Amino acid sequence: MSATTETLTGGYGGGGLLDRERIIAKPGFNRWLVPPAALAIHLCIGMAYGFSVFWLPLTKSLGIGQSIACPDLTLASALFTTSCDWRVADLGWIYTLFFVLLGSSAAIWGGWLERVGPRRAGFVSACCWCGGILIAAVGVMTHQLWLMWLGAGVIGGIGLGLGYISPVSTLIKWFPDRRGMATGMAIMGFGGGAMIGAPLADMLMNIFKSETSVGVWQTFVVMAGVYFVFMMGGAFGYRIPPAGWRPEGWVAPVAKDSMITSRHVHLKNAHKTKQFWLIWAVLCLNVSAGIGVIGMASPMLQEIFAGSLLGLPELKFSDLSKEQLTAIAAIAAGFTGLLSLFNIGGRFFWASLSDKIGRKNTYYVFFLLGILLYASAPWAAGIGSKVFFVAAFCIILSMYGGGFATIPAYLADIFGRSSSARSGASADRLATAGIIGPVVVNYIREAQIAAGIPRAQVYDFTMYILAGMLALGLIANALVKPLSDKWFMSDEEVASLQAKTKAAAAGPSGSFGIGTGGLDAKALVAWAVVGIRSLGRVDHAAEDLRSVRLKHLNRQGWRQRSLAPPPVNAQRKRAPHCGALCCDCCDLMKWRTIRRRALRFRCP
Repeated sequence: MSATTETLTGGYGGGGLLDRERIIAKPGFNRWLVPPAALAIHLCIGMAYGFSVFWLPLTKSLGIGQSIACPDLTLASALFTTSCDWRVADLGWIYTLFFVLLGSSAAIWGGWLERVGPRRAGFVSACCWCGGILIAAVGVMTHQLWLMWLGAGVIGGIGLGLGYISPVSTLIKWFPDRRGMATGMAIMGFGGGAMIGAPLADMLMNIFKSETSVGVWQTFVVMAGVYFVFMMGGAFGYRIPPAGWRPEGWVAPVAKDSMITSRHVHLKNAHKTKQFWLIWAVLCLNVSAGIGVIGMASPMLQEIFAGSLLGLPELKFSDLSKEQLTAIAAIAAGFTGLLSLFNIGGRFFWASLSDKIGRKNTYYVFFLLGILLYASAPWAAGIGSKVFFVAAFCIILSMYGGGFATIPAYLADIFGRSSSARSGASADRLATAGIIGPVVVNYIREAQIAAGIPRAQVYDFTMYILAGMLALGLIANALVKPLSDKWFMSDEEVASLQAKTKAAAAGPSGSFGIGTGGLDAKALVAWAVVGIRSLGRVDHAAEDLRSVRLKHLNRQGWRQRSLAPPPVNAQRKRAPHCGALCCDCCDLMKWRTIRRRALRFRCP
């Protein structure tokens, strides 16, 4: 009894507020309170996927209505210029830094997290992510790109890495009986962060923009404050189970020695195999293509379809008025949120499918289907098919998320239980993909614009490049073969590891009255805090995207009414979608009701 008591209470009375000892769960704690804490952090840092909504407004941070372009601007001079507006390619490096630092910090500080516990890691993550966004706000105010790189990219990227890995190990400890569900809960919030953040950012920019500001730095400040509150709530909501804890009535499955003996590769040998580097290439190329699209989702939709998003296909992007640009920006934010939703769903769908068809076959599907969709995207844009274009990129992003979800299982199929090899490949791949994908998309776009290519066509060549990257991944996946016997651990090495495992598990074990309660009232309230906002943004994103389906509107009839000369005694009002005079308030109210999410317009 004394041993059990020491296991449960050791450290309760000592240690600082952030110390690991302070977050050991006490009897009566409900483990279902931990997933909402993890989601609170992941839904905030997941806004990294939605930062593309800021790119176009930031290219006009000085000119406000029109970008102040400098033909001789280089990347080095863009870091310090105060007289030229930034290019999208210059801003896109922030997105690159996000994922380079995410992968690097996760690899560097993963061991530190296990020592200090998830609360301290979550606290540092909140300070870095939100503090980095505040520094980026100062960079926008002073028009210093290097401050944005340092704040959002470097410091924020470190916060991303710590916030990304802190829930994973914690949830797996709490749900050893539901490991698949635990990892799914850990990663779905990160994939869905843009679903909430992108429409929120668009709404805030519309509120704060004025004749002298595009509203970005104010949006950064507000979002940093909101995110800090939620992330702190998540960090202080973390608890960890005491040593030897297991769910009530759960018995760990007996591991088969044959699986360990024949399928375990030591870390010192994993990097020496060609399979390691082939899988590294498979994962890197798959993620690079997807991450490049996510980073430019909002500008891409706006520039390709422009006026057709409002039922005015004759208007190009450069011909749109300020009100029309605001309208299509809202639609593009909904598009970004929809991609985030498919990013989440793909992580569950493709991971489940891989259990049936195998991981290698799943990646065959990723590459073959991805090549077809990327190659057909320019065709869909050329014929003006918004439905096919949006559907294609939703599928692509589902495969991007599915690639993340199948990574651990695919590497485990080859290297067995070599978790170090799996985490090393994952972190390196994410860091490299964070460089390749955004750089390819951003700089090809800038080169196409400089060459005089219409904005609606600047992404065509990029899509073919991304399809080519997937073709290389397809070849690498085909070359992955099972390891030869020489790479597996010997029986003596396996026996040594088993002895250490048995020694670690020799202490008292049981539920200790912890983790019970299920989804009780307290747990449901915690879930509601993170769930209601998510569901609300799904509805908003869907309503924004429904405005794209203009077949449900009598577009030509509305345009004829709005362009008709007003009666002599009528009060003259302006319809914001085209600047035309409008006098039929009933028709205007009906139109506003249908399109309210797209234009945020109030009937006069």
